[in-house]
Amino acid sequence: MKLKNILNWTVVFPVLSSVFYLGGFLTDTLFGNIAGALLLFATVLAAVHHAEVVAHKVGEPYGTIILAICITILEVGLIISFMLSGGEGAMTYARDTVFAAVMLILNGILGICIWVGSRKYKEQLFMRSSATTYLVSLVAILVLTLILPNYTSSVRGPFYTNAQLAFVSLACLVIYSSFLMFQTVRHRNYFIVEEEDHTTHEADPPGTAKTVASLVLLIICLAVVIFMAKGLSPVIEDFVENIGAPRALVGVIIASVVLLPEGLAAIRAAKNNQIQSSINLGLGSALASVGLTIPAVSLVCIVYDIPFVLGLDMKSIILLALSVFTVMLSLSRGKTNHLYGTVLLVNLAAYIFTVIVP
Repeated sequence: MKLKNILNWTVVFPVLSSVFYLGGFLTDTLFGNIAGALLLFATVLAAVHHAEVVAHKVGEPYGTIILAICITILEVGLIISFMLSGGEGAMTYARDTVFAAVMLILNGILGICIWVGSRKYKEQLFMRSSATTYLVSLVAILVLTLILPNYTSSVRGPFYTNAQLAFVSLACLVIYSSFLMFQTVRHRNYFIVEEEDHTTHEADPPGTAKTVASLVLLIICLAVVIFMAKGLSPVIEDFVENIGAPRALVGVIIASVVLLPEGLAAIRAAKNNQIQSSINLGLGSALASVGLTIPAVSLVCIVYDIPFVLGLDMKSIILLALSVFTVMLSLSRGKTNHLYGTVLLVNLAAYIFTVIVP
């Protein structure tokens, strides 16, 4: 590898961030917190770059699948580490994080992508069948994991028994694996739209060596983002406590940091008139976040006999239903406009506001 490539900022910042975290420099001091936050943001930008390199090499929809699964695996690791460490809110941490991720993706990432793309291009076209496929799978998994636990009678409260957890986990895996088969084999054309505007010349795909290097660096970036976000979580918790907000806001902030690489990649795709890639990233991430995270966390909770709250309260169910219904209507025509994006962003503001002022 050439020296210029090694000294590129997309390589330097992930390495610096790794050394900073592993060297124990992320301390509870003003300098440590500021330096850690700056390196965290730079690593997020590097992750976006490497994700785009990999996506360009493997093509759609494989590139978006790789990014979604990488972030989901690291999200699972973060959730499990928090749950095994115990402490206040451990029982609801997985539910709150997954719910926050879904709400941020449906309303935030998709809303910004639709709004930004529509303001620039007025209308952007995508494959309506792809959105329908995503939403059919996502709605089924959301109801099974976050709503149904409130209405079972084997145990009191928003819990599943171990047998119920095992069944729901298997159901999630069946739906997600069937979706991947649908997306990558049987109906791959549903998730790719031919661009009408060929005036912009697209660079040739990167070589195999560069792609492998970017994939490794992408995994490193995502791991650093997760662990540094966890390291900075006491600062975030102190901030939330100082402003008098509920602890649920911590989950929203951490989920926002975790989703930054995907969010920035999706927004950049929308700005480049590639709204199909934005939808693949957004809805694919939401589907992976629930369909893979819940089975993995359920397995750990069953093995270690950890109490695990899944069911949402009624306020959250209403907000989730509003978000899903709005996204369904927004993506029902195969065209976007700025009004859809505006409504989704208002939904996001309502969600965050009701977290702060419940």
